[in-house]
Amino acid sequence: MNDSSPAASVRIVDYHPRWRADFARLNIEWLERWFAVEPIDREVLGDPETHLLAGGGRILFAVDADDRALGTVALLPHPDGSVELTKMAVAPELRGAGIGRQLMRGVIAAFQQMGGRELFLESSTKLAPALKLYESVGFRHHPAPRPGSHYQRADVYMIWQPESAE
Repeated sequence: MNDSSPAASVRIVDYHPRWRADFARLNIEWLERWFAVEPIDREVLGDPETHLLAGGGRILFAVDADDRALGTVALLPHPDGSVELTKMAVAPELRGAGIGRQLMRGVIAAFQQMGGRELFLESSTKLAPALKLYESVGFRHHPAPRPGSHYQRADVYMIWQPESAE
């Protein structure tokens, strides 16, 4: 990647309230483009402090030199010790520029710091570029451990297996 690429000057940082609206904006964009914004999405995106951070979760942002949020991803711990990767989004004009990969590196490091038992995600077969990114950093397809999902759009369940990263 050359130094003039958008990702060259991006830093991965933890949540700050100044990016709260960006967390919602970035996620609502892809949800509206590919699916529908479900009630659970509105709840979480409207109050990430309560629904993600208060329970020990993390929200990361990819920000540029001017502190503009270009992408985001969150980690949501579950009572069984598993951690869900959720709310991954990159600004549409920057998709494919390496920002998602940087977010994935950051979120995996954050998961390791959290000491979770397992890192998983739910996604959709409609999101082929995202699935390819997840696979490239070690996520592998698995049958869902529970019937259904809290998202109507989810038809993919993946677990991070670092030994399988490309």
